[in-house]
Amino acid sequence: MTIEDTLLQRFGPLLSMAQLATVLDRSPDGLRISLRATNQWTRRINKARLKIGRRVYFRTSQIADVLSDESLYETGN
Repeated sequence: MTIEDTLLQRFGPLLSMAQLATVLDRSPDGLRISLRATNQWTRRINKARLKIGRRVYFRTSQIADVLSDESLYETGN
């Protein structure tokens, strides 16, 4: 089972800020502050952002792509 399958089964096609914070093991407020920074992983997570009315969601499939991308974890050798 892939990361995307697991996330879709548990949360559905959209993740709320609180659900994404749970996946990333952060507090919702800490995640909100982190997403204001400009670096590679925050840019990719913010691309998955979808605003519906006043609520903010993240596309589960794009978040799974970010989490499964091994190039984010390399140390830059």
